[in-house]
Amino acid sequence: MRVIRGLHNLREEHRGCVATIGNFDGVHRGHQAILDQCREQAAVLGLPVTVVVFEPQPREFFAGDQAPPRLTRLREKVRLLVEAGVERILCLPFNDALRSLTAEEFIDRVLIDGLGVRHLVVGDDFRFGCDRRGDFHLLTEVGEARGFSVEHTRTFTLDDERVSSSRVRTLLASGNFSGAARMLGRPYRLGGRVVPDQQLGRTIGVPTANLPQPPRPLALQGVYAVIGELPDGRRLRGVGNIGWRPTLGSQRPVLEVHLFDFDGDLYGQRLTVFPCAKLRGEVKFADFDALKHQIGTDLQRARRYFLEHAAAGEQAADDTLPLASAPLAREAVISDSSAGLPADHDDG
Repeated sequence: MRVIRGLHNLREEHRGCVATIGNFDGVHRGHQAILDQCREQAAVLGLPVTVVVFEPQPREFFAGDQAPPRLTRLREKVRLLVEAGVERILCLPFNDALRSLTAEEFIDRVLIDGLGVRHLVVGDDFRFGCDRRGDFHLLTEVGEARGFSVEHTRTFTLDDERVSSSRVRTLLASGNFSGAARMLGRPYRLGGRVVPDQQLGRTIGVPTANLPQPPRPLALQGVYAVIGELPDGRRLRGVGNIGWRPTLGSQRPVLEVHLFDFDGDLYGQRLTVFPCAKLRGEVKFADFDALKHQIGTDLQRARRYFLEHAAAGEQAADDTLPLASAPLAREAVISDSSAGLPADHDDG
């Protein structure tokens, strides 16, 4: 598998492929169906499958913080695309130079001169080019003249509902992790490398592993019952808080995870976190005592949730996780008038 960053890194050996273009955020089951189409045609032509993605994603470039939260970082997206059978990924920097290309220039530079595409799979509502002239009809017309074929994607539905990244975001925000997993084809996961922080959690007996997140809108915010997967494959129950921690002056969001009954050093290691149930939203507390009390309540609720699910927190034969379909029933949260801001649940 090759990740090619930018058109300038394309070489003659990269030419000739079956390609598709898109954000592929989440690489959900709809995306997987598109990749299935690509693999089918690639097998017929004896060519590799290439996916063209953009970094940042176009809506992030134009809308900034108003863009929808990402479901997957680029690193995770690449991993999922490879698992789906993609052999090459062309990652194009979405900048002023790229956005200024006309539809015809994009086809010439990226698809023909760059990739030497033989077959292209795109949605019939796909639009591109600064002039917005790029669409399925234009691609088909140019393809007939320049020697590549174009196929539109097949809509993938579950229970008569179209699978989309937007729908997955909605399910996650509503605490429906089981529904999101059905659309993704796997449980939703977060992850990163554990870094040192202020270690305040350790002072109250609740050490946390801290995983910095990209400084962009979050698909999840709040406190969750989670399962953490260690580098050695062990899965442990715990509680996770994801947010901006403004009371500590954080400059970027952080995922903090306390794993039950774990005493070890995770600094520098990668941790995978599966949110299972939402306990509550984010809250700024009036003082440290109120924070400690609420953390104790969060831990009890998470333990109770896992106990109510027989195999929760342990890797079952079918790799199932205890995923909730809605947030847990609300309980009282001690806070000041700044409710809605992240809690000071810190590193240990």
